[in-house]
Amino acid sequence: MDQVRQVLRYHHYSYRTEQTYCDWIIRFVKFHSNQKHPKDMGKTEIEAFLSHLATNRKVATSTQRQALNALVFLYKQVLDKTIGNDIAPVKAKKRRRPPVVMTKTEVRQVLNQMKGTHLLMAKVMYGGGLRLMECLRLRVMDLDFAKSQVYVRGKGGKDRFTTLSPSIYDDLETQLLRVKKLHETDLDAGYGDVYLPEALARKYRNASKEYRWQYVFPAKKLSKDPRSETFRRHHVLESGLQKALKIAVGRTGITKRVGTHTLRHCFATHLLEDGVNIRVVQELMGHVDVKTTEIYTHVMQKDIQAVNSPLETL
Repeated sequence: MDQVRQVLRYHHYSYRTEQTYCDWIIRFVKFHSNQKHPKDMGKTEIEAFLSHLATNRKVATSTQRQALNALVFLYKQVLDKTIGNDIAPVKAKKRRRPPVVMTKTEVRQVLNQMKGTHLLMAKVMYGGGLRLMECLRLRVMDLDFAKSQVYVRGKGGKDRFTTLSPSIYDDLETQLLRVKKLHETDLDAGYGDVYLPEALARKYRNASKEYRWQYVFPAKKLSKDPRSETFRRHHVLESGLQKALKIAVGRTGITKRVGTHTLRHCFATHLLEDGVNIRVVQELMGHVDVKTTEIYTHVMQKDIQAVNSPLETL
C-alpha cells in the first residue's frame, strides 16, 4: 500500500482520491480472504469483486465505476500488469432520480435558522452553485468583489467562474478581516503556511505564506499535513456545515431530504425558473455536457404548476 500511495502522489492525485483508491484496493484484497497477492490475481477476481458489489451490496453505478477505476490504477500503474479492456462484471443498476430541490421560500426558511460562519458558507454555496468542497477550498484571492464573481477550483481540474451575491459582501469582508488577523498571528508564531499544489509550491516558494492564498474559511486549529507532516492551518471540516444545515432543516419542519449539495441543485433550478438561459447555467455549474444541466428542467416549479392533475377533469 505504501507503493500505491507513492504512485498516486507521483501522478498528483488528490489526498481524498488517494484515500478512496487505497480503501477500494484493501476491500478487494479482503474480499478474496487475503489468500492471494493482487499480482497473482487478475480479470477473473476483479469481475467477481465488482459483481459482488452490484448483486450483494447493491451499490450505485458510480460506486462500482469508482471501484473499477481504483483497481485499474493498481494493475496498470502500480503492478504494471495488463488486465485487458473487456472486464465484464454484473453491472450495478443505473437509477436516475431527479434532484431534491427546495423552493425559494424553503431556502429562506433554512438560512434563517443558521448563523455565523455556517450561514455565510451556505449563502456562498447557494448564491454561486458551489459544491461543498469547492466552498471550503476557496482562497482569499478567489473572491472578486469588483466583478461579483467567484473563481471556483472545480473537481477534476475544471475551474470556472460563478456568481458572488453583493448581499453578502459585508459579511465576507468581515470574514476576510478575521482571516487576515488569524494569518498574522500564525506568522508571528512561526507558522502561516497553507497547502499549495506541488507545482505551485515549487514555482512560488513563498506563496504559501501570502495572505491571498489563505483559505476564506480556515480551521480553528493548526493540523499536521498527512503527506508532508508540516503543521499548517487547513480549511474547516465539511462535517461542521453538514451538521449545521441538518439542524436548520429540522427546525423548519421541512421533510425533504436536504443536504449541502441540495443548495447547488436549488441554485441551478431557481436560475432556470427565473428565465436564465440553460447554457449560462451550464457554464456556472461547470457541467461538461448540457444534458447534465437539463435534469433540473424536470424539477422546475413553473413546469409542474402549469400542469393540472387529471383528477380535476373528471
